[in-house]
Amino acid sequence: MEQQRRLIPGTLWRAVLRQTEHALSCGALQPIHTQQSVIGSGGIRFVVRQVSSLTRKEQQREQARKLQTQQRPHANPFLPYEPDLFVADISDTHVALLNKFNVIDHHLLIVTREFEQQQALLDLADFEALLTCMAEFDGIGFYNAGTQAGASQPHKHLQIVPLPLGETDPPVPIEPLLSARKRLSGLPFRHAFARFDADEWPRADAAKRALSRYRALLDAAGVGAVEIDRASCHATPYNLLVTRRWMLLVPRSQERVEGVSVNALGFAGALFVRDAAQREVIERLGPMTVLERVALPANI
Repeated sequence: MEQQRRLIPGTLWRAVLRQTEHALSCGALQPIHTQQSVIGSGGIRFVVRQVSSLTRKEQQREQARKLQTQQRPHANPFLPYEPDLFVADISDTHVALLNKFNVIDHHLLIVTREFEQQQALLDLADFEALLTCMAEFDGIGFYNAGTQAGASQPHKHLQIVPLPLGETDPPVPIEPLLSARKRLSGLPFRHAFARFDADEWPRADAAKRALSRYRALLDAAGVGAVEIDRASCHATPYNLLVTRRWMLLVPRSQERVEGVSVNALGFAGALFVRDAAQREVIERLGPMTVLERVALPANI
């Protein structure tokens, strides 16, 4: 019988540090250096990272679109993945990889071993893998469900980055608004929110409980489901954020506003721009307005 592949508790963070050092030394990891600033909006101190190399990622995405237009096979960086970016076997279904072009240090990708669609709804195995990683260090997990939600790869993968997200408190900038139990009055766009009780994470059924909360949020936000290639997929793209304390889901209407791309971390209060011109867009509109324009309108 094949031995089950499971992460040994207490080993992930050391593996992340060890593999980061190795991947940097051999050139497999190519971090994108940033300059941080803070822009206040809607009572939130948004962390804005200005970088120069996001253009590289956008160029890769455009090249991938051209290949698809030309009916050539879409390159999948996860099958096979780069061995130098491999961190750990999380479970029989998922592996942890370093994000090759990371903006935040120690950014992990939680990737399915076999190909699954990024537009597929999350299942129990996904939450088991995510919560296994989140038990190892304090981080924020997220899922970009579809290209309009900021996903750049079609192979199903969740992500997790360590906290804090910026150089100022709180660790997740959006948290001052997270005082309510359900809908958050300070967010001017459609969303669904749930808290975790303090005793939920140590429980053996934590992943099942998280999956149940996630499904409830999908319903509350009106995301809906459709079947694509025999897989249950979202009818509306969305972003999901998960910490040890809460879960936030935001349906999306578009990927970007005036050229500024927004992924799940935008709704945590962390935005990324490739140059000063894009930062000026955020300053002019205000970060909360940027989020409002890429999300669905709030329910009346």
